[in-house]
Amino acid sequence: MIYYLSGPVTVLEPGLAVLECGGVGYACRVTTYTAGQLKLQRSARLYITESIREDAHDLYGFSSREEQSCYELLTSVSGVGPKAAMAILSAGGPQNFTLAVMTGDEKQLMAAPGVGKKLAQRIILELKDKIGGQTVELDFSGASAAAPASGGSELALARAALQELGYSPAEIAAALKGADASLPTQELVRYALRAMVMKG
Repeated sequence: MIYYLSGPVTVLEPGLAVLECGGVGYACRVTTYTAGQLKLQRSARLYITESIREDAHDLYGFSSREEQSCYELLTSVSGVGPKAAMAILSAGGPQNFTLAVMTGDEKQLMAAPGVGKKLAQRIILELKDKIGGQTVELDFSGASAAAPASGGSELALARAALQELGYSPAEIAAALKGADASLPTQELVRYALRAMVMKG
C-alpha cells in the first residue's frame, strides 16, 4: 500500500499529475484543488488512495490529508465512485465540500458534473453526522503565514484563511460582520463560509 509519493512533478495536465520517485514516474489522478497546489519541476508530496480493479490500477493523489479524507468519505456513499468524488472535490475543494454537507447545501454538490439532486441528498444524509462529529476537520492552520505580522488576532487569521480560499476583502468583511472576534480562527472561518452560503 502506498501512503504518499514525494518527488518532482514532471507532468501536470487537467486531472493528472506525474511524480518522479526513484526514477519511476507515478501517474496520479488529481482534483483541480490539488493541481492548483502543484508546479512543474517542483517537488511535491501527494497522499495516495489506490483503486485496484481487474482492468486497472489507479492512483488518486491529494495535496492534503483533509482532501483525501473527504474523498474516502465520498466513495463510501452508495452511488459515488472515484470519478464523481473527484468531480465534487474539484468543484469546490475540501473546505467547501465539508461546509456543503454541514449546511445541507445541495446546490454546491450539484455543481459537480454528473451529480444530481438525489445523489446530493444521499451524500448529505449519509455524511452529515460523520462530518458534524468532526471526522473531518476544516484545517486553516497554514493560513497564519499569510496573516499580516501586525495582526495576530484570530480575526486577522480568519481573514487570511478566507483570502487564501479566493474571497475578496469586501466579501470577507460582509461575511464576518457581527461575528464574535473572540472565537477561534476555525469557528470564525466557518461562520463566514456559512454566511456566504446562505447569501448565495
